[in-house]
Amino acid sequence: MGPMVKQLPISVGGAKKSDVRTQFAALCYRVVKDKVQVLVISSRGTGRWIVPKGWPMDGKTPAETALQEAWEEAGVIGKVVSAPLGLYSYQKVQEHAPDFPCIAVVYAVKVKSLSKDFPEAGERRVKWVGRKKAAKLVDEPELSQILRDFDPRKAA
Repeated sequence: MGPMVKQLPISVGGAKKSDVRTQFAALCYRVVKDKVQVLVISSRGTGRWIVPKGWPMDGKTPAETALQEAWEEAGVIGKVVSAPLGLYSYQKVQEHAPDFPCIAVVYAVKVKSLSKDFPEAGERRVKWVGRKKAAKLVDEPELSQILRDFDPRKAA
């Protein structure tokens, strides 16, 4: 890997969320007995299995945003790697507005622990699974590929 590039915080300025088509996602993982496990969560609308993700946050880097979303949606306490793993596209489904295409940039988050008390507790299910199982559970083909290929032990 090349030199680490320092990420700068994003300024969303006057942009409305509907104008911004990029989200930041967290691939939350732990290694148990030399097996990589990935955290998947249920979406609030449809109950599909997804990874935590959200819109850019003013004053936070993309990686910090991914970590913040992992906390809000799954109670993750951990450390994020600032280099992205990749990206995937999907249709953002909205209840009272037309769906629109989105890109999510994925960041690895090494999970230290999970809090039981977090902002969206009770709104989502949270589950640890192996990478292959996680790849089967999510709908997005590019995210499936990122999950299958992910191996934090190779980077060490």
